[in-house]
Amino acid sequence: MPEPRDTRPPVVVIGAAEDDHARAVIDALRGRDVRAVHLDALQYPAGHRLSLGTRADQVTLDDADIGRPAAVYMRSLYISPMSYLVDADEEMRENWRRTMIVFREKGELLLSLVRRWEMLGVPVYNSLASSDATRKPYQLALLEAAGLPVPATLWPNDPRALRAFADGRRVIYKPVAGGAATRELRAEDLDEARLARLANAPVTFQELLPGTNYRVYVIDDRVVAAFRIDADTLDYRQNEKAIVAVDLDGETADVCRRATRTLGLRFNGMDLKEDVEGRPKILELNPSPMFLGFDQRAGTDVLGAFVDALAAHADSRVRRFTE
Repeated sequence: MPEPRDTRPPVVVIGAAEDDHARAVIDALRGRDVRAVHLDALQYPAGHRLSLGTRADQVTLDDADIGRPAAVYMRSLYISPMSYLVDADEEMRENWRRTMIVFREKGELLLSLVRRWEMLGVPVYNSLASSDATRKPYQLALLEAAGLPVPATLWPNDPRALRAFADGRRVIYKPVAGGAATRELRAEDLDEARLARLANAPVTFQELLPGTNYRVYVIDDRVVAAFRIDADTLDYRQNEKAIVAVDLDGETADVCRRATRTLGLRFNGMDLKEDVEGRPKILELNPSPMFLGFDQRAGTDVLGAFVDALAAHADSRVRRFTE
C-alpha cells in the first residue's frame, strides 16, 4: 500500500537545488521532522508543476497540496534574466525577446504566489514589501528618517553633484544594485572623460568609513550572532583575514533591532562599519544573507537559530490544528 501523504502545513523554501543555504535549511528542517517543501525557483517552470486557483490557499506543487504554509523562506525567486541562466544558455541569449517574456510570466506568477501567502498571514522570511525596502537608496533614506546612523551617500549621474560631494572627504564608490567590488575614489576618477560615463548610469558614492567591519544577524527582533571581520581591503568580501564572533554592546544591538524593524524584516544580515570616531554606521541590511560561511569560520549557529524560527511556526500550526 502507498504511504499516506504528509498533510501537515509545510515550511516552503524557495530557492535553488544548487544553493547551499536553501539545501541546508531544508535538511535541517527535515532533521527536526518538519515538513519542508522545496520550490526550485531556478528550474521553474520546466522543473515543477505549480498550479494556483482563485482562492488564495488553492496551491498545488507537483500534485501536493500546499495551501497555507506554516512559514516561507524566500531565498531567491530567480526572476531576473540578467542574473540567472541567460549567460549559460545560448538559445536564451539569441532569442532575447522570448526570454524576457518567459521571465516576465514566471515573475508574475511567483510574485503573486508570495503575495497571496502574505495576504493569508503566512510568516514570510522576508516579505516582498520588506524586501523592496532593501533597495539601497530607499533603504538608507528610511534608516536616516528613523534617526539611525548611516554614512553620507550620494547617487548621482551629475558630475557637478559628485565633485561637490567629494570635496574635502574620502569617498568610495560601488554599483547601486551591487555586483562589483567597492573602490576608493581617486583624483584621476574626477577627470572630465571619466565623469562623463556617469551619463550612462548612476553610481553609489559614499563617505569612506575607515574602521572595523561588522556583520550582524537579526531574527524575529533578536540578535542571534555578530561578527568582527578583519580585512586589509575596503571590500572585505573574499578578503577576510579573520572572522570573530563578538558580543555587541547594548546600544549597537538596539540600533540593529531598530533598523530591522524599520525595514519590516523578519531575518537579515546587516553590515556595519566604524567611522573615524569608532561609531558603527549601517552600510546595508540584506534580506537574504549568506550565513553558512560565518558559522563555519566562527563556530556559531545562525543556521540553527533560523531553522528554530521556521520550525516554531510549523509546530504552532500543528498544535492549532490538533488541539
